[in-house]
Amino acid sequence: METEQLPVSHPRTAEGPGAGAPHRAIDRVRAALDVLTERPVSLYGAAVLRIGYGSVYLVFLLREFSHRDEIWGPGSPWTPELARQLFDQTGWVSVLTLSDNRAYFESCYALAVGASVLFALGWRTRAVSVLFAVVVASFHSRAIFMTDGGDNLILLMALYLVLTACGRRWSLDARRTRLRACAGATACPSVDPTAGGPRHHLRASRWTLTAVLHNCGMFVIAAQVCFLYGSAGLYKVQGGSWGNGTALHYVLNLDLFRPWPGLSLMADEHDVLIAIACYLTVLLQVAFPFVLFGRLKYPVLTMLLGMHLGIAVLMGLPLFSGAMIIADAVFLPDRFYRALGRLWRRTVRGAGPGGTADVPPRPRSLVPAQSEPAG
Repeated sequence: METEQLPVSHPRTAEGPGAGAPHRAIDRVRAALDVLTERPVSLYGAAVLRIGYGSVYLVFLLREFSHRDEIWGPGSPWTPELARQLFDQTGWVSVLTLSDNRAYFESCYALAVGASVLFALGWRTRAVSVLFAVVVASFHSRAIFMTDGGDNLILLMALYLVLTACGRRWSLDARRTRLRACAGATACPSVDPTAGGPRHHLRASRWTLTAVLHNCGMFVIAAQVCFLYGSAGLYKVQGGSWGNGTALHYVLNLDLFRPWPGLSLMADEHDVLIAIACYLTVLLQVAFPFVLFGRLKYPVLTMLLGMHLGIAVLMGLPLFSGAMIIADAVFLPDRFYRALGRLWRRTVRGAGPGGTADVPPRPRSLVPAQSEPAG
């Protein structure tokens, strides 16, 4: 409210019509700084990224359980010694190369599975997010020649999520903080949480630092996705096969990307649809960064979802498609996820015995506000 009064009370507003423009610009900058430092944005989006990438990487590890020794273990054709020689040139590191002992590798694999589970559940997220990033980086660099693009994105997102407060929503940490706040409010209802003192100032500084790191991390994640789509679209424009609408025809006839040859051949029979899909793919990727600030982003995200599902089925790249679908979720606002949460609660209560009448509604005063610190 104070920033709105500045153009009126400032003496230079009477000098001319343009005198208030600098003050409006200053007000906008001040408002942007307030948002950056006072309130973490897109907390539900960060929670979706945490749950999504933790779950996807867990499924990836379990899917390769029978091949774990051939991919990452001492029995891999790409031996730990060869990996260490490559690390000397590239600067990569991996905890898997610290020892050639099989028991050590099995312990690291079990640790990776446990870290993925805990990260997806949001248990002690601050510490577990660092552990999850170390695990993803170690397994990625150990078998760097056996990637399909999806784990590259998961690695980047795991590193970025370390900066975010991704455990504030839909996590065990959030549940524990909510229960602790309820117990504290019942035991000490007269305590003022905004009372002054060194502890309050320390808490405020910690809250500001957390908000800044979280907001910067979410901005980097959004920028990374925009850069990925934009660069992919511009790269396709340079190729003649995408310009004449035949690129997907050649993709559908590559044995390396044909998990179901019959399905690929059936899709390849529709020449017009293949050409339309080529043009639409390039258009969506190039236009993606420019439609994020309007309602047009919702149909674009829906079409991108269909595109990634098609890649997962027709090309056999579920890890890549899953990583991209989860990354796209960062552009959905928190009100969308809150609406999903309300729909889920109504569905669960309605499916219970006796319907919603048997489940008393939770008091609103016990739930922390969006801008309230949640541990």
